[in-house]
Amino acid sequence: MEIKDADKKRLLEDLVLSHAPHIRDTQSVPLVMWLVVLALLPATVFSCYIYGLYVALVIAVSIISALISESIMQYLLKKTITINDGSAVITGLLLAMNLPPHVPLWIPAIGSAFAIIIAKQLFGGLGYNIFNPALAGRAFLLASWPVEMTTLWHKFPGGYVITQNPIFDPSMPQQLVDSISGATPLGALKEGPKVLHELSLQTQPLYDFLFSKAMIKSLFIGNIGGCIGETSALLLLIGALLLLWKRIITWHIPVSYIATVALIMGIYYYFQGIPNLQYAILFHVLSGGLILGAFFMATDMVTSPVTKTGMIIFGIGCGILASVIRLWGGYPEGVSYSILLMNAVTPLIDRLTRPKVFGTR
Repeated sequence: MEIKDADKKRLLEDLVLSHAPHIRDTQSVPLVMWLVVLALLPATVFSCYIYGLYVALVIAVSIISALISESIMQYLLKKTITINDGSAVITGLLLAMNLPPHVPLWIPAIGSAFAIIIAKQLFGGLGYNIFNPALAGRAFLLASWPVEMTTLWHKFPGGYVITQNPIFDPSMPQQLVDSISGATPLGALKEGPKVLHELSLQTQPLYDFLFSKAMIKSLFIGNIGGCIGETSALLLLIGALLLLWKRIITWHIPVSYIATVALIMGIYYYFQGIPNLQYAILFHVLSGGLILGAFFMATDMVTSPVTKTGMIIFGIGCGILASVIRLWGGYPEGVSYSILLMNAVTPLIDRLTRPKVFGTR
C-alpha cells in the first residue's frame, strides 16, 4: 500500500523529538486573564451599586493607568506591546478593589503606575515579577498616603461606615458607639477594645455586636464598609467557583489560607472565652480582604508555588501572617502584607518541594 505524501509528513512529525513542554493546553494567557476579570465582575458591579458610581471612576482610572504604564514601558524597553492580554487590566482592577471607595483619583493612577512600572516591568514583565503587582502598588500607597488609604470610607445613611442600619446594644456606651460606627468591621474590632479599656469596661458588648448573626449576614451579603473589593463575600465566592471550575486556580492555596486563619482565630477566641465562637471565626473569614486575597491574589500563578505541597505551605504561611497582623499588629488587616511576604519566599518553597526526578540520585 502506497503511503501518501501528506500521511508520510504527518508520520515524520509525530516521530520528531521536541523540547518541553510536551503537554499542551488550549488555555492561553489572554483567556486566563479575561476569565479572572469575568470572575471579578459580579463583585465589581455590586461595589458600584453599594458605594456609588464614583467607584466605577476609581476602577476606570486604575485600569487606564495600568494600560498606559504598560504600553509606555514596553515601548521604551523595545518589547511587544501586550496590553490586549488582560494582565494589565487585572492589575488595575485588583489594585482598585484594594482601595477605599472615595479616594482621590490620583491615588489609583499613581498606584497602578507603580504596580506596572516598578513591580512588574522592571522585573522583566509578565512571568518574571517576584511580587504581586497590585498588592505591591497597594503597599506603596499605604506607606506613602496612609490617611487617604485608611479614612475615606463610604458612609451609609445615618453616617455609618461599619454596616447599614447597625443594631447597637442599648447598654453600649455612646463613646464606643461613636468610635466604631465610623470604622470598618475590622477597624472596629481593632479600636473598640482600646476605647472600652479607657472607660474601664468589659469588651463583651463589643464582641456581642461584632460576632453576631446580623453582622455575619451583612459581611456575607456585602452591605458593610471597607475597601471596594471587600463588599460581598457571596459574589466573590461565586467568581472563585468559576475559576475553580475552569481550572484557572486550584483549591490548595485558598483552602489552606482560609482554614489557617479560621483555626488560629478559633484558638485565640476560645481562650478569650468568647461565647459565640463560630461567629467570631466567620467574622474573620468574611471580613476584610481575606476572600478576595485568598482566591484572586494569593493564587497568582507567577508569584505562588508550582507544586501542590508548596501551595499548601504558602497558604498556611499567609494565614499565619494575616492572623498575627490582625491580632497583634498595628493595622486591622493583614491580608496584603501576608501575601507579599510569602511571595518573597516562593522560590525557596519551590526549591524545598521540588518533586524527585526519577532515574537520578
